[in-house]
Amino acid sequence: MLVGTSGWQYADWRGVLYPPGVPQKRWLEHYGEEFRTVENNGSFYRLPKHETFRQWHDRTPADFVMAVKASRYLTHVRRLRDPREPVDRLMRMAEGLGDKLGPILIQLPPNLPYEEDALGDCLKCFPESVALAVEPRHESWWNDDTRRTLETHEAALVWADRRGRRQGPLWQTTTWAYLRFHEGTSRKNPPEYGDQAMRTWLDRLPDEGYVYFNNDPTGAAVRNARRFTTLATK
Repeated sequence: MLVGTSGWQYADWRGVLYPPGVPQKRWLEHYGEEFRTVENNGSFYRLPKHETFRQWHDRTPADFVMAVKASRYLTHVRRLRDPREPVDRLMRMAEGLGDKLGPILIQLPPNLPYEEDALGDCLKCFPESVALAVEPRHESWWNDDTRRTLETHEAALVWADRRGRRQGPLWQTTTWAYLRFHEGTSRKNPPEYGDQAMRTWLDRLPDEGYVYFNNDPTGAAVRNARRFTTLATK
């Protein structure tokens, strides 16, 4: 199981993950010294060039894995329609990661309801060698057809937690899992998660999977990723 955070460039992580004096241009290298994986959320807002992905490959340890969030052009502008061109462009760029390319995260807009065949038409545009994780956020997607589509394409349904509430069903559509922690309920150190909440998810997870903490303010994601790793090894 690989545990990390959603992104690595947050100013308030100084003193939490990044010691004073470590320049921002070296943050990824420092991040890779502690965590074996990261979820790249920046690619959602602006798709980096192939050369940038290649630089990230070269700056991280040999066993490092980077999950890549699909561009919003595919999911929020095109809204899964005519997916071939944006998928091909995404893959041409992300292939710069080489063997460090992890799952592609396809996060759907919360106002995008279920549309028959839309998800399947998108997933079949990706190379079979690429792991896919899908995070629908409109309740109309929770139906048998969505589940069959994910299973057919061996794509993981993203399990997500926000304030202690799961954000959808716990279908295991692949042999591995993809879990995202969006916001914990700690009163002392918001938006951190407590041990009980993390243990509950640990009991649900298979042996293989990816776990990312997206509760980045105040360095909560770093502290939780560290603690989750400790709990997972007990």
